[in-house]
Amino acid sequence: MKTQHDTKESISLYDNYKINLKPKDTDKKFYFIFSNRELLLIDNQLPLLKDLKELDINEEDVENCIYFGEFYLKDAYAVELSEDFDIDGFKEENEEINLKFINLYEVFDINEETYYLGGRAIQIIDWENNHQYCGRCGAKTVTSDVEMAKVCPECGFTSFTRICPAIITTIIKEDEEDLDENGKPTKKILMARHSYHEYPRYALIAGFLEAGESVEEAVKREVMEEVGIEVEDVQYFGSQSWPFPNSLMIGCICKYKSGEIKVDENEITKAKWFKKEEIEQPPSNISIFSRLLKNFKENY
Repeated sequence: MKTQHDTKESISLYDNYKINLKPKDTDKKFYFIFSNRELLLIDNQLPLLKDLKELDINEEDVENCIYFGEFYLKDAYAVELSEDFDIDGFKEENEEINLKFINLYEVFDINEETYYLGGRAIQIIDWENNHQYCGRCGAKTVTSDVEMAKVCPECGFTSFTRICPAIITTIIKEDEEDLDENGKPTKKILMARHSYHEYPRYALIAGFLEAGESVEEAVKREVMEEVGIEVEDVQYFGSQSWPFPNSLMIGCICKYKSGEIKVDENEITKAKWFKKEEIEQPPSNISIFSRLLKNFKENY
């Protein structure tokens, strides 16, 4: 695959985080505490505590408490509160410390690093919940001592944390019938309106990889299935963890080859070509979608 370098300088998951399998029992720990997939922040910061009892969270209040590495040289734990935990009472008891449970989407605009680590934490909780039993023989699994994996003591089957790769792509076309001020074909990108959006908005073509296919094949197949055109010259742009719930978004750039737009009328309701000045930039940079649009506007 050809590569187009993504020049955006971004925070890395590993800037201040290190994967460890065993806690160091630091004096204080970072707790990524979730209730209904919302992350607890105190004054817009992660709780840094000696233990959960500092917040009057007891053992019976916790569904999962999983050590998942070292953050700023402190042990880090992914915590899932039990379904019957009294959230309203908890908030009332802690009014003086500005305690809030916040959707991960919103955490991004508060602190990117907290968002990235929170995304890892919630995916580890999901992995814990979804792999309690062996998918091959049904026996109760145990957590490995040497790697982040669930091992079946009966048949030996091993389950690692899971991600689902998906592509998202800009499709660039030189419109010979629409010339710019220099007499050259105008560059446009194809955007589509998806049936599952809660409000009308055009977005880029995206979809999950199928078993056995490459990223390039996934791009070509998804574009053909959703808007009925052929593309070529697929280039890698960048990737992004997308913890909603467990995707890896692979950003690509490709060129229009042939065909006329024909939407599937199932997932895609409308699609059309946009000039750069017609593109509405998303209000948040949380998604690689925003970076792909910005790249088109600045470099084409």
